Amino acid sequence: MQLYINPSQDKWDTISRRSLPDDSDISERVGSIISQVREDGDNALIRLAREIDGVELSRLELTEADIEEACSKVDGTLVQAISSAVGNIKAFHEAQLPKTVEIETAPGVKCIQRPVPISRVGLYIPGGRAPLFSTVLMLGIPAMVAGCKDVILCTPPSKDGIKPEIIYAATVCGIRRIFAAGGAQAVAAMAVGTRSIPRRDKIFGPGNRYVTKAKQLLSVSDVAIDMPAGPSEVMVMADSTANPAFVASDLLSQAEHGPDSQAILLCKSESFAASVREEIDRQKQVLPRREIVERSLENSCMIVFDDDSSMIGFANCYAPEHLIIAMEDPYAIAENVTSAGSVFLGNYSPESAGDYASGTNHTLPTSGWARSFSGVNIDSFMRKMTLQEITREGLESLSGTITAMAEAEGLQAHANAVYIRVKNN
Repeated sequence: MQLYINPSQDKWDTISRRSLPDDSDISERVGSIISQVREDGDNALIRLAREIDGVELSRLELTEADIEEACSKVDGTLVQAISSAVGNIKAFHEAQLPKTVEIETAPGVKCIQRPVPISRVGLYIPGGRAPLFSTVLMLGIPAMVAGCKDVILCTPPSKDGIKPEIIYAATVCGIRRIFAAGGAQAVAAMAVGTRSIPRRDKIFGPGNRYVTKAKQLLSVSDVAIDMPAGPSEVMVMADSTANPAFVASDLLSQAEHGPDSQAILLCKSESFAASVREEIDRQKQVLPRREIVERSLENSCMIVFDDDSSMIGFANCYAPEHLIIAMEDPYAIAENVTSAGSVFLGNYSPESAGDYASGTNHTLPTSGWARSFSGVNIDSFMRKMTLQEITREGLESLSGTITAMAEAEGLQAHANAVYIRVKNN
């Protein structure tokens, strides 16, 4: 991990730049995959599963028997853990449910905003290095709470089949339509529809660069998506009250996601940075994903700042997916944080808690998108529809305002729609 000492503000953007290779080749490959799915539907999905995943599929959708068999294989201890996590995640998202807004803006003019669940939702769940059944919960539970009626799930096939934990988590969320389809081709199938996989109104879920690129390309004209997302990342802000061992464990927990993940430490002294580095070297020795961790740490850094304001300024510039504030008064620091996906306050709030079981959602914006995107929440699965009712008297009182504005814009038919009603009285 590279060490920076009080970098000047004009260098912050450069330091904040994510280490992502040029994706022109990926764009071309993903474009080809999307075209194949558009033209050849299920046949393309089966062919691409053979070419990319090395799996020969006879069908894409799991049967009820497949689902029941998979669920029976899930360890009882994990079943209990999932049940506990579900309770917390559900409670937090139920608390977010929006209320109908109804107001009379003027006499005889009633305006209403009503929350409506998105009807057809598609969830994409990665199945590569770490099959993320926890992501099933993070997407499936808010979809269920929001009232989405038609939810399907796609996850990559493997020679051993789909991980039972993913299937079980889906059933806990009320999802019974599960498809063995992964990568950009699964996203394309949910966006345009095939014989087996029905077209969706919105697609959710993280993935590799191919999945992300497919979501971005298809969102232009075919489907809505949750957010742009890339490799996972964490930033830890620490002062002398932080525990170097805790901080190191947080950085490592992020680094093990993948070689392109990024872990950033902001601290107050070189001696603290050195202590964290020693802890990283010690703790990583026993990690089964040590090789991935070491590659991730090559893309990561430690930065020493003399004052809180510079630390906060850099954090907002970087806009991390996860931000851990291990400082004496974390709430005071957090008051000035404007750009982060999810914030963890104090020495006993590890990112792992949010990843699994505290209740907040772990599907968050990365690559600086936290400056303009929220993480997944109940609103992600809903849209707001407005209604209005205007009485005869209400329209008469508004008529002068409406006609003056319409005629000033040169839209006489708009004005006439008012005139004809007022004169009809």
